[in-house]
Amino acid sequence: MIDFASVQRIANQTTNRFEFWQEFITYSQSEVVAEVGVFRGVFAEKILRHCTHIKTYTMVDPWRHLVGQYNEVANVSDDTFDSYYKETLRRTDAFADKRVVMRGTTQEVIDQIPDESLDFIYIDGDHTLEGITIDMIKWYPKVKPGGFIGGDDFGTTIFQMPLKFEPSPIFPWVVYFAKSMDAELYGLPHWQFLLVKPPVHGQKEFVFHDLTGGEYFDTSLKSQIVRGPLWYIKKQYISPIYQKVRRLISNSK
Repeated sequence: MIDFASVQRIANQTTNRFEFWQEFITYSQSEVVAEVGVFRGVFAEKILRHCTHIKTYTMVDPWRHLVGQYNEVANVSDDTFDSYYKETLRRTDAFADKRVVMRGTTQEVIDQIPDESLDFIYIDGDHTLEGITIDMIKWYPKVKPGGFIGGDDFGTTIFQMPLKFEPSPIFPWVVYFAKSMDAELYGLPHWQFLLVKPPVHGQKEFVFHDLTGGEYFDTSLKSQIVRGPLWYIKKQYISPIYQKVRRLISNSK
């Protein structure tokens, strides 16, 4: 049974996002699994290799350059995406009997997935406001009652990428979505989130558990707009200069 204590235990015992989801999927005995935003297949390979109980693993990704949308750093050229597609197939070839490959966007493939058929889905696709809105709203009905939605880049800043790209408002947008669905939500270490879809029968109540020790203390968008540029400047400019100065001082000793 997945509850607060079990999620907290797994979070405390794992050191990166791959380990967390490997242990979570195993503990929850999720057998019908999907991933949106497969990219080069690293996550899929790690999950399939560790979680041997999985019966079906559906991989959804357009693996093509999207014009006029998906304005973020991962929207690379068609040639690069085609090489990533081939790499994904190589990485998951050992599990060909379990994988289902859907080369398309969420909107292009969503009608091929039956409602309430998934035990678990991991969303790591288009990180823009448009992208996360489409993915969460479209995939939510495909998850069984009592099932799970996990996701990446639930970051404490919307300015995760260079400023020429769209912001990444996965946090706090997913918090608001969970609240609208009366769903339980976990803010996890390593910028991950876990949403538990309410069961058909039983209590339905929005609760947000911050398992990071306080990183998600403020769920307002305003706070991110105010703090975000300062975080970005520190990451892109101040921290590299600081590290360079430290190396120079260390080398001069």
